[in-house]
Amino acid sequence: MKHLEHLDYVIFGLYFFIVIGVAMYVSRKPKGHERNAEDYFLAGRSLPWWIIGASLIASNISTEQIIGMNGTAFESGVAVISYSLIGAAITILIVGKYFLPKFLEGKIYSMPEFLKKRFNKKVSILMSVFWILVYVFVNLTSVLSLGAITLEAVLGIPIIYSIIGLAFVSAIYTIYGGLSAVAWTDFIQVGVLILGGLAVVWIGLDQVAIKYSGEGFIEGMATLIEVQPDKFHTVLPANHEELPWTGVFLGGLWIAALSYWGCNQYIIQRALAAKSLKEAQHGLLFAAVLSVIVAVIIVIPGVIASELFSGQITSRDQAFPVLIRELLPVGYSGLVIASLIAAIISSLNSMCNSVATIFTMDIYRGMINTNASQNNLVKTGRIVTAVALLLAIIVTPAVASMGKLFSFIQEYTGFVTPGVLCIFLTGLFWKKTTSKAALWTVLLTIPISIAFKTFLPQLAFLNRMMLTFLLLLLITIILSLKDKTPESELNLDKLESREESSLLYNVGAFVVIALIAVFYVIFY
Repeated sequence: MKHLEHLDYVIFGLYFFIVIGVAMYVSRKPKGHERNAEDYFLAGRSLPWWIIGASLIASNISTEQIIGMNGTAFESGVAVISYSLIGAAITILIVGKYFLPKFLEGKIYSMPEFLKKRFNKKVSILMSVFWILVYVFVNLTSVLSLGAITLEAVLGIPIIYSIIGLAFVSAIYTIYGGLSAVAWTDFIQVGVLILGGLAVVWIGLDQVAIKYSGEGFIEGMATLIEVQPDKFHTVLPANHEELPWTGVFLGGLWIAALSYWGCNQYIIQRALAAKSLKEAQHGLLFAAVLSVIVAVIIVIPGVIASELFSGQITSRDQAFPVLIRELLPVGYSGLVIASLIAAIISSLNSMCNSVATIFTMDIYRGMINTNASQNNLVKTGRIVTAVALLLAIIVTPAVASMGKLFSFIQEYTGFVTPGVLCIFLTGLFWKKTTSKAALWTVLLTIPISIAFKTFLPQLAFLNRMMLTFLLLLLITIILSLKDKTPESELNLDKLESREESSLLYNVGAFVVIALIAVFYVIFY
């Protein structure tokens, strides 16, 4: 087993120091300007497209993506790449074209605020509670768990100390800086992550070639496909536990993806902070392009690990950390580990900021203190951030012991996502959807999901999500048609955007989708 050298630790510490320094710098208050809620939660609605795109991907490709999806690839092969191609790149483009214009036209802070404008306060508050619970007890705990697993595998730090350390560092600049600190540091992190991830792929493929008396990463890729042919199929059997083709191409992956990218506070919040619709859409196009690039990083290393180090890996979530430890040269290991940890903290920051936004703007301002000052709102947001991290620290050790954490995230967020997507789709695109129907959809999504899991335990979670969504959609339509006075029609009309998508966005989207289609034809 290789060990990190002093240079690795120096680069690790230096990189971290720079990232925190940048976060504190962009978070500073301009002279004579008191930070308000829009500054703290939406970066003053001033983010440019390149920051939006990079920040979206930095949050998305944190530990649950890099560690979790490489772990799945270690076990099941490249089929998990669909989460990045269909579940990210294509879905991002759909959201940018059809969802985002309505959100920006509504000038909202949060997803619950949209539901309040489209439906009513009951639907908004209920979904606020749902989102806060999912972010704190599923997303935050899972990201902390995978981060702790990485630190233990690479640096030998016990999991409990890693959990506390990650949460503490996250608190340093998230509590102080808000979304601005998160978004600008994401730009640095995504660049380093892509360079570091590609280095792992390059060196790993070269080692595969050497193992079979060859040389070079191109020969290594050809050799890997030859010796691991079963792991280079994007279409898996319909009865596959995690990635059935029915769920990937026709079912639950679309439900999870559209809900994640189009209705998810900690993702869409970056686009809400854009200068304009054009800037936001170009940011999403940039994010889609980056998703295609990082698809390689979040899948191929897992297959490489199964070929080179299967004997050293006892849990599939160790695949990527082991590659870092065993393959990267002195100095590079420290930089890649630092960028991984920074990405973990980036995701923690994003989720905490979203929890703070939802609680402060939709629950605190909406129910507890309707006349709260701007200063009071910012203080409340900071307190909520700290509480969310504390709760996550308490729960995370139990989650870390579960294994298969990427699947855990997808499955248990899948209890909520069918209902979330249902009310957003019908709320955005069908004027007859009523508040009563939306409320019942929210209330029934978890019970229906639990019923399917209980009585059809053999059903893959992606297929279960699709069935839950279709049933909820039917309920929404029936209840809306029975209600003769849909009070929300005028509200929906107000959300029609007056801007058109740019030619660059439309052409870029076509090219990205065409390239993805070619990939699936080659590796079906």
